[in-house]
Amino acid sequence: MGKFILGMIFGLLLVGGGAYFFLEHGYVNFGADSTPSDFESKMAMGAVDAWTDRNGGDEKNPLQASEENLVAGATLYLNHCAGCHGLPSNPDSQFRRSFYPPAPGFYREMPDMEDSGNFHIIKHGIRWTGMPAWGSTLSDQQIWQVVLFFDNMHKLPPAAAKVLEAPAPSPATGK
Repeated sequence: MGKFILGMIFGLLLVGGGAYFFLEHGYVNFGADSTPSDFESKMAMGAVDAWTDRNGGDEKNPLQASEENLVAGATLYLNHCAGCHGLPSNPDSQFRRSFYPPAPGFYREMPDMEDSGNFHIIKHGIRWTGMPAWGSTLSDQQIWQVVLFFDNMHKLPPAAAKVLEAPAPSPATGK
């Protein structure tokens, strides 16, 4: 029994050492223009989902879907999110696809998380994806307005829909 346990420990150390060597010597391609393996994609997205589930909580959006909040959410989305996540007039931008993983195109596929998960991701960002942490730039109320916009993006009142007709600011210049 002792030899078995010693063999298991040795095997785990060997696998761990090999993985460390592989990573430390640059054998993993981290280029944003290369497709990750199925294993990497599954592990990374599983980790993001688990992190969001664990830390997002179950808080409900405290804001009502009023025209004022939806216009504010649409404006925030246009100014801070549309360059990466798309607009009705450009749901699959080239810029969105330049990230790896590609930034979700919300006019092609709506956000599918609970409100608390969307709030958490907007506030804290996702490391190594290009998704910034907006918590130091936007207030909690503004983040909830963006989440409210997500919940209603395909059934906006005319005033909020009109906001999205304006061209999105350029990510490079902010204009």
